[in-house]
Amino acid sequence: MLKKLVLSLALLIWAAPVYAVQPSEVLKDPALEARAREISKVLRCPVCQGENIDDSNAAVSKDLRLLVRDRLQAGDTDTQVIDYVTARYGEYVLFEPEKSGANLLLWYLGPGALLLALIGGFFYVRSRRNASEGPASPALSSDEQARLKELMGE
Repeated sequence: MLKKLVLSLALLIWAAPVYAVQPSEVLKDPALEARAREISKVLRCPVCQGENIDDSNAAVSKDLRLLVRDRLQAGDTDTQVIDYVTARYGEYVLFEPEKSGANLLLWYLGPGALLLALIGGFFYVRSRRNASEGPASPALSSDEQARLKELMGE
């Protein structure tokens, strides 16, 4: 009985984001609703940080969902709606901020650091391989060869 209760609670918690968009928010026009859902996928919840406004149960996400639908009903394009929300909340609400200005540093710093690490690793491995081979040892003189044979017991 306890297992069933725990499993039920886990499923309810896991499925909670599915019910974030309330039936009262859904537009009657299926085309507008589809556009609103697509826009909601690219807008981040300012409170939840890792969820889009479509999946979030936060009050601010509900307000943003309603705002997006109001702007679409007013005749705005998708770009105009996103620009309007970005103007009010800043670029933070975008899951993919624009690739301009200081954001370029954030976009290219990770791949640049990876590239530098790969180059550094290549040279490190190469230098270790060269060090393990060591310098070529000179041939032994006849006295050294005799001494070596004596030590080896030959």
